[in-house]
Amino acid sequence: MAEVLEITKENAEAEFKNSETLAVLDFWGPKCVPCMALKPKYHELAEDAKYEGKVKFCAVDTSKNRRVAMMFKVMQQPTFLFYKGGEEVGRIGGDDTTIEAIKAKIEELM
Repeated sequence: MAEVLEITKENAEAEFKNSETLAVLDFWGPKCVPCMALKPKYHELAEDAKYEGKVKFCAVDTSKNRRVAMMFKVMQQPTFLFYKGGEEVGRIGGDDTTIEAIKAKIEELM
């Protein structure tokens, strides 16, 4: 079972910018109500066996890692970034952020 990897300024580059597999980054905050509602669904998605070895699920707590959020120009919560081959290939944020939209984007990019 895969788990969601916590991203900090120390491991950001190595964990997803240099990753060859699709990486999904959840930028969330503990005071963001939509973020907290999505969090358990995102973790369930990370545990789905069909994504094992194909998708790296990551999360950035913006309350502790503001520099990481600024580095990736994340201005709202929740925001999900999709990286493949070190390049940003997708972004979902704000009112458009649903677990269905995240799944659809993963399927599109896999």
